[in-house]
Amino acid sequence: MLKRKAEIDIGTDHIIVERRYRALGAFNDLLIAMWFLIGSVFFFYNSMMNNGTWLFVAGSLQLLLRPVITLAELIHVRRDHARR
Repeated sequence: MLKRKAEIDIGTDHIIVERRYRALGAFNDLLIAMWFLIGSVFFFYNSMMNNGTWLFVAGSLQLLLRPVITLAELIHVRRDHARR
């Protein structure tokens, strides 16, 4: 059976992430929104415009990750050691 969750221990906390690719996609989307929002605010100030441009570049690069994450979810390859 395909394991669809990731388990992480942080101190005394045990975190279980169900549907890890969807969680990764949602986290990626959150970061994209933050970069574009902060970059947009930076464009109000001439002294911060260069930094705003770099945040737009970072957000655009993360937009490239969206289909990669989706493809990784759809084409998930796992090793089946029981078949050997």
